[in-house]
Amino acid sequence: MQALLDAVAAGTVSSGDALSRLAVAPYQQVADAFVDTHRGLRTGDPEVVYGGGKTTAQVLDVVARLVGPRAVLVTRTAPETVEALSSAYDDITVEGSTVAIGTLPEPRGCVAVVAAGTSDGPVAAEAALTARAFGAGVERVDDVGVAGLHRLIAARPALDRADVAVVVAGMEGALPSVVGGLVGTPLVAVPTSVGYGASFGGVAALLAMLNACAPGITVVNIDNGFGAGVFAARVARGRA
Repeated sequence: MQALLDAVAAGTVSSGDALSRLAVAPYQQVADAFVDTHRGLRTGDPEVVYGGGKTTAQVLDVVARLVGPRAVLVTRTAPETVEALSSAYDDITVEGSTVAIGTLPEPRGCVAVVAAGTSDGPVAAEAALTARAFGAGVERVDDVGVAGLHRLIAARPALDRADVAVVVAGMEGALPSVVGGLVGTPLVAVPTSVGYGASFGGVAALLAMLNACAPGITVVNIDNGFGAGVFAARVARGRA
């Protein structure tokens, strides 16, 4: 790092070349984890901490290395870890098991996060806070499943305002097809593991969404609100 800075100061390396080298710079090691502190330079978005399977101490150590000008996102966070993060940091946003530490960026564009039912709420919350942490504005539309289509019709203005929609549904996973037939908004569908035995832990919803007859729908993995939120935020930012 010192040699690179000296070369820039001497004029033998341009600032652009130096930035390119920094973008592929090594990671920082924290115990048994390797923290990618330069992902924001490479992709425009910083590394996210997956909290599942990590101890509270491990999460706190990794977050401490990532804290900076952009909020640090922690997903699938255990309740005791949420409590520890809330004690350690003043500027914190919590949506279910998803936590953002630091100031959320100024929103660009709008993501509509649509949940079929209250039981799909945790996945929708993960998608919503992820989209906010990745720089998009978010509008929530909850409990508008196909069992009561009148509720979805009433929510159409929010869908029309959005640059992109995240549609979260379990059971038979029909909601994305219905939304895709109502509006021309780019849509990412999220199947959830909500449902009875024959839903096979979300596989039924996943297959239904993959086979949707409405065009313009892309699908992420079961319960993957994080992946949908990242995708939607990048679309919204680009359109804005």
